Amino acid sequence: MVKGTVIVLALGASFSAGFAFNAVLTKSPGKQEKMKRVTGIGGVFFKCNDPEKIKEWYKTHLGFNMDAYGAKFEWRQADDSTQKGSTLWSPFPNKTKYFEPSSKDFMINYRVDDLEALVAALKEEGVTVLDNIETYDYGKFVHILDVEGNKIELWEPLEKK
Repeated sequence: MVKGTVIVLALGASFSAGFAFNAVLTKSPGKQEKMKRVTGIGGVFFKCNDPEKIKEWYKTHLGFNMDAYGAKFEWRQADDSTQKGSTLWSPFPNKTKYFEPSSKDFMINYRVDDLEALVAALKEEGVTVLDNIETYDYGKFVHILDVEGNKIELWEPLEKK
């Protein structure tokens, strides 16, 4: 009886010590969780000869619901269906300077979770950050260049539900 009690107590102590040791290891300051970077596409922007004419064509023939910026496609996030998301489709005039310094006729906007942390990490990695983070009522934005000089817009949406 005493031997059985000692074994149970030893197992319990071992389990508790292992659990505590694991908790210390997984929360140690030297061990970092990998930061989420891009969580989706926030928008596709492209140059065209006549943005208003293009918007009207897509509205008439493909049923796009347009506003001043283009068409907004709303959806729910896969990992949490209570969270809304959206992707913007937006034509720009051919002569826009918004895509500069890239010479491409398009720019992709990527959704991110924590823009400040991501920008800090990108700067440490030597990525070209073109401007400071700007905050608007619909989110935070910053622009970077990829390895081929394509301008990319990073967006942390403010909407949550």
